[in-house]
Amino acid sequence: MNMMVTIIGRGHSGTRAISHTLSASGVFMGEPLNESGDLIPAEAMYDACRIVGPRVEWNGGLNWDFKALHQGTIPDSFVKLIDTFLASVRKSPAEHKGWKIPETTLCYPWIRRLFPEMKYIFWIRNPRDCIIGGHVTDDLRDFSIAYPETPDERRRRAISWKYQYDLVKATPPARQWIEVRFEDFVLRQEETLTRLEKFLGIKLARIPVRPDSIARWTTDTGTNYFDFFEPAMKQYGYEIPAPAPATV
Repeated sequence: MNMMVTIIGRGHSGTRAISHTLSASGVFMGEPLNESGDLIPAEAMYDACRIVGPRVEWNGGLNWDFKALHQGTIPDSFVKLIDTFLASVRKSPAEHKGWKIPETTLCYPWIRRLFPEMKYIFWIRNPRDCIIGGHVTDDLRDFSIAYPETPDERRRRAISWKYQYDLVKATPPARQWIEVRFEDFVLRQEETLTRLEKFLGIKLARIPVRPDSIARWTTDTGTNYFDFFEPAMKQYGYEIPAPAPATV
């Protein structure tokens, strides 16, 4: 039975782990791929995201209205760019195929509408780890998305994380959807892969994992927690830092 899959998740969520797993399991993930397992070149996907961005209404602060993405016609220009990006995937005769690139998250509502029967893996990682390193989606303005400007690099990354989390949660659930924490993939690999095998309907390879990729924020010297992370962190079982003691 044919199967198509993609991974949803902000950059630095550890999505290379599932991309490498799928490739090692015989799933064609497009070509060429970079070392992170992303399908490249990415320019067509970036341009597609820039068509989506202006259709999101910014209501000030950290509030966006995504409803325009769930109704109306998807522009032909967007469809053509996605077709260009996925050319190698579409042409492949492989029984099982898909792709991974973090920017898919920025246009997920339209991807879900274009590929309603595809399997979607939402890959989650503690946001405190996600924002330690830089990513191309850090400045949402690069993708025509409005947000409160800030000179604080870490805050900019955190806002990008929240925007993408909110976008996913505001989108009606895909018909075939599973959520996986990166931490569970690393620390409970067998259990997590068993869940994924049931979801995908295929046997998955066991790739090497690195426990030291978990909780890197504990040795990070910069700001890596923001109050607006709290609802998502609670939902996915991440520890919330204790409030700072009051000063006299």
